[in-house]
Amino acid sequence: MPKPFSPAFPIRTARLILRPFTHDDLEGLHAIRSLPEVARYVPWEPGDLEKTAKALEARIGQTTLTEENQPLTVAVEVAGTGELIGDAMLFWVSEQHRCGEVGYVFHPAHHGRGYATETVMALLELGFDGLGLRRIIGRLDTRNEASARVLERVGMRREAHLVENELFKGEWTDEFVYAILRREWESR
Repeated sequence: MPKPFSPAFPIRTARLILRPFTHDDLEGLHAIRSLPEVARYVPWEPGDLEKTAKALEARIGQTTLTEENQPLTVAVEVAGTGELIGDAMLFWVSEQHRCGEVGYVFHPAHHGRGYATETVMALLELGFDGLGLRRIIGRLDTRNEASARVLERVGMRREAHLVENELFKGEWTDEFVYAILRREWESR
């Protein structure tokens, strides 16, 4: 079994701070998770403050990876203002295959500014350089064109188009699978 992996927080990018969630993030996280447009392509529905509090409680403890099938979640804030704008994760899919997955949601007021791209770049670095992964994927609803552009900008390639593979929120939906290998990450 590998030793536990816990990044040195906070993680600073050019404009953002990725850090563990705290109880002080309840209002900011609720401002993101309560919006129907944020929940459109993710496996949860917008919720009330109580539902957000439960989601926050789970995230607060997700700062160290000790075994596969665990997420490492980070709060994404704007460095200059401290405003919470996103919720992102690196999921350790398989120890044997050294595979992970990235995921993220951002408040729509901050879309189109490159924050998701900056965050995913930091998550890929954590996965490859910190956790020692060999391959990292991103999965998304094919209708989520903005998210597809993010994954393409960070150097991930579309590997699969799964047709009507999932009954998602009452309808059969298609899914794209994107991926990048460590050697591709290192040669970019």
